[in-house]
Amino acid sequence: MPFTTVRSPHALGLGRKSFVRKNLPYLLIAPSVVMLLALIAYPLLFALRSSFYFWNLQIGPQPLAFVGVENYVQAFNAFDFRASLGNTLILSTMGTAIEFGLGLTIALILLKALPGMNVVRALLILPTTIAPIVVGFLFRYLYDPGGGLLVWVLQSLWLPVPAQGILGSPSTALAAILFVDIWQWTPFFAIVLYASLLAVPDEIIEAARLDRASPWTILFRIKLPLIKRTAIIIVMLRFMQIFNTFDTVLVLTRGGPGTSTRTLGYSLYEQGLVNFNIGLVSAMTWITVLIVNIIVALYVFVAFRHEEW
Repeated sequence: MPFTTVRSPHALGLGRKSFVRKNLPYLLIAPSVVMLLALIAYPLLFALRSSFYFWNLQIGPQPLAFVGVENYVQAFNAFDFRASLGNTLILSTMGTAIEFGLGLTIALILLKALPGMNVVRALLILPTTIAPIVVGFLFRYLYDPGGGLLVWVLQSLWLPVPAQGILGSPSTALAAILFVDIWQWTPFFAIVLYASLLAVPDEIIEAARLDRASPWTILFRIKLPLIKRTAIIIVMLRFMQIFNTFDTVLVLTRGGPGTSTRTLGYSLYEQGLVNFNIGLVSAMTWITVLIVNIIVALYVFVAFRHEEW
């Protein structure tokens, strides 16, 4: 008679508990993974398929013909797409760099034991809590050539203001949008960098001061290297966020005058929700995805090439 092993109910219960305990992290993140796949992967695959078809909802509800890479060629050859790409790169690189520099400066000031700093910290986070659409309308009034506060300040300082207004001139409109983004998102850098600087051990700073290290040496040789990973990550996240700028442009300029403030996000909106050219906007979407991923991959490679994890 063959020998069989009968496991007790107690042992089976322990086995199930061990399995759940071992796989608990995966079980907890499973809903988020499923949600991300549903909201990101499926739309991207749908856009990839649609990008190879001529499909305009103004003509018909279904794709009319397979056109291969024609939509990609048309997107690359479109002048407004090239202008949008240039404007987006300018906003992303300059905005991220300026916001990081100002945010680091503010974070260093917040470290000082000055009176009223608790109130300043509370007020600092407020701009990031306002919806970009609301911020756009706010600055639309501030930029108003007929009595906007910022226009009055510039005129009081004897600085030139274009006759057609700050948002109406191709030479100042993009800078005006950049200023709005800097105003709203510099506090994000300041708060995150301030929290990172607080985590720098005081013993290291005191040892450096005993060795008569200058404040600049302490900053560039001790503080910044210790918060390097945090700084790299928030710069990357903010760059990707600015790269998708749309709502501020929609409210302030609608991409004008001409194509001076047109961004990739606004071009996607116009082709998809105004012209209903689904095939072309799908190709533009994938071009944008590839550009962002290439830039981010190069940035991560350069930033972390000497890092040990």
